[in-house]
Amino acid sequence: MAEHTSSSITIEAAPAEVMSVIADFDRYPEWTGEVKEAEVLAKDERGRAEQVRLLLDAGAIKDDHTLAYTWTGENEVSWSLVRSQMLRALDGSYRLAAERGGAATKVTYQLTVDVKIPMLGMIKRKAEKVIIDRALAGLKKRVESGPADQGASGGSEGSADEGKKL
Repeated sequence: MAEHTSSSITIEAAPAEVMSVIADFDRYPEWTGEVKEAEVLAKDERGRAEQVRLLLDAGAIKDDHTLAYTWTGENEVSWSLVRSQMLRALDGSYRLAAERGGAATKVTYQLTVDVKIPMLGMIKRKAEKVIIDRALAGLKKRVESGPADQGASGGSEGSADEGKKL
C-alpha cells in the first residue's frame, strides 16, 4: 500500500480560490459525480473540516466512509481514512502552487487506496488514476466557472469543489 498515484493540473485561479472550493465539502455532490452526500463532522479552531463523512456511489463501488483532514498552511490538505465499509485505506492530498504571479494554480492530487477485497495492484492504480483525473477535471471546471455559479453559501468559500472524489 506504500505506492501512490498522483497527477497535476493547472487551474486559472489564485490558490486561495482553489482551496476555498476544495474546503467546501457541503458542495461536493454538486460537482464531483461520485460523492452523493458530504457531512462535516468536526472542525478545527479555524473552522476547517477535520472529519468528513462521504457517501460515495461510483457504480460498482458504493461506500459510506469518514476521512480525517490535516491542513498544512494555506496551500495543502491531506486526508486519511477513519472508517469505511469497503476500504482499508484512503490517503491523499492536494498541494497547490501559485503560477504566473498567482493568476493560476498548479494542483497536485496524490492518492493511495486499499480495498478490503483482493485486487491486483495494476487495477488498483488504474482506479486511483481515474479517480484523480475526474477529481482534477471537476475541480478545474468548478473553480473556473466563477462565483456566479456557486450559490449563496457565503463568502469566498462559496466556490465549492474539491476535486474530490475521494
